Amino acid sequence: MYAQMVKSTGQGVKSLDEMDPQERAFQERINRDEKIEPKDWMPAAYRKNLIRQIGQHAHSEIVGQLPEGNWITRAPTLERKAILLAKVQDEAGHGLYLYCAAETLGVSRDELTEDLLSGKMKYSSIFNYPTLTWADMGAVGWLVDGAAIMNQVPLQRTSFGPYARAMVRICKEESFHQRQGYDIMMKMANGSDAQKRMAQDALNRFWYPSLMMFGPSDKDSVHSAQSMAWKIKMNTNDELRQKFVDQTVPQAEYLGLTVPDPDIAWNEEKGGYDFTEPDWSEFFDVIKGNGPCNVERLAARNKAWDEGRWVRDALLAHGEKRRAARVVAAE
Repeated sequence: MYAQMVKSTGQGVKSLDEMDPQERAFQERINRDEKIEPKDWMPAAYRKNLIRQIGQHAHSEIVGQLPEGNWITRAPTLERKAILLAKVQDEAGHGLYLYCAAETLGVSRDELTEDLLSGKMKYSSIFNYPTLTWADMGAVGWLVDGAAIMNQVPLQRTSFGPYARAMVRICKEESFHQRQGYDIMMKMANGSDAQKRMAQDALNRFWYPSLMMFGPSDKDSVHSAQSMAWKIKMNTNDELRQKFVDQTVPQAEYLGLTVPDPDIAWNEEKGGYDFTEPDWSEFFDVIKGNGPCNVERLAARNKAWDEGRWVRDALLAHGEKRRAARVVAAE
């Protein structure tokens, strides 16, 4: 979900008989649901795919602060301000947990950040849409964090130990974020006519971008088989999208809001809702950098990186000074 366009490297999924002994032993550990730890042997492609997925996930958490941070000073009450501030702080923490997990694979946080700032590494497409009203804070919590939880709960069972363990705390906090968003939507939907219209407008604008968060349709996502075999990815894009729709449509009905899809209908045979696919041309356009806020989001991250350079330099200098002092003291 936060790794929408991560492509597996390699030449397709090998059978156990096609693997050399080291690869076979590695795959058999994964098949037994054993966790792979940083110092364990792993295929180069497994390491590379993990760096891509965890890095993109971390970047999404960090960039995801921007649409919500925009509303901290404009929250309607002091309580809402404090809750939103705590939520944004959580997202920063999620990014740090994930950068730490990626660092165990031999890549530095600076390298990952430089790949983000250069456009080489992506973040979730959802954060390239603007948050125009306070109701959008509800839609982001309810829909965006709801979609995140749908993907991240299974990742607690992913094969790489540091990633799986980071997801445990992240999922607990994301559950709070979703409840916070749904509470905002409930207050708006049960408020004045103008507030209910605002809630409906937020749902209208965020519905399809939220469906896009799971990545392209399985028929167009041909690179996930190896990630599934390695248990880096636990479910297909379409499985997760269907589960999200099935969970969210009844929630919208409870709020008295209408999902902006005239073709939404319960399908008894498949035990889920039929729904209209997103406009995938829009998705790929946003991924390429042509979304409503792509330029603004990357500009904000570059500005923060440049203006924070003196802090990083000062911390490094202080660390060197302390190390030098310990050397002198030990002599």
